[in-house]
Amino acid sequence: MAKQDLGGMPLHEAARAAGVQFHEDAVPCSGFVETNELRFHYLEWGKPTNRPIVMLHGMGQTAHSWDFAALALCDRYHIVALDQRGHGDSDWAPNAEYSLSAHQSDITAVLSALGLDDIVLMGLSMGGRNAFTYTADHPAQVAALIVVDSAPELQRTGADTIRRFAEDMDVLGSFEEFVVKTKQYNPRRSDRQIRGSLTNNLKQLPDGRWTWKYDRIFRSPDAKPWTDPDIVAKMWQKVKGVQCPALVVRGAESTVLSQKTAEEMAECLPNGHLAVVPDAGHLVPGDNPT
Repeated sequence: MAKQDLGGMPLHEAARAAGVQFHEDAVPCSGFVETNELRFHYLEWGKPTNRPIVMLHGMGQTAHSWDFAALALCDRYHIVALDQRGHGDSDWAPNAEYSLSAHQSDITAVLSALGLDDIVLMGLSMGGRNAFTYTADHPAQVAALIVVDSAPELQRTGADTIRRFAEDMDVLGSFEEFVVKTKQYNPRRSDRQIRGSLTNNLKQLPDGRWTWKYDRIFRSPDAKPWTDPDIVAKMWQKVKGVQCPALVVRGAESTVLSQKTAEEMAECLPNGHLAVVPDAGHLVPGDNPT
């Protein structure tokens, strides 16, 4: 199927429009690694000799979620933004295995395959959960941790809003319908920025309709990875086990992570700090990247 002009704002133009400052018009290299019986896609920015930052996106997102941040930081850091299993251009798990332990195994395998250690690990939402869990279990691998709008417990209202949004937009007749509905969901962003984001998040089906790239099992009403009390309790223990310097970032207008929980998490981290980003909801790197 021929590539279409979907009207998205080019990366560097979008970054400048958002006020992001960057050293040069860098572009990422796209790479793949096969491990854990899956093929993983990643975006690589900056010189491999620089300090590595590994970035993990949220549920339903892709490695491109970090484009603004990576563009701003890649003159100083070697950045690897990973499409986690079932997302972006990485393989879907054939047995729908998307457990916390499966993600942990993936991080270990990908870091090993790429020869990365002594990293800064940054994660948003689902990626934040995966990041602090991995950091607690692999203290020698992670030098610093950044958790963006994520914690062992999330506000049910915000999480349910995200789920309803995803379920309502499973398959639509056109790209334009996704633009309209996404704008209604997140009015902070311009149409052209939304188009640019959706270009990386959607795929066109053979019948001409459009759908998300990520595994539709994540849009199932039964997929509730944050609500199991045993998992929540175990994740709080993981937070307490993180020893490296850690930064908790919350979007000031987030309906997913409450201020109270963000403060509790920063206090639980032995070397933790909290930063609240104004004019941002749950998707902080896109809502207010500066």
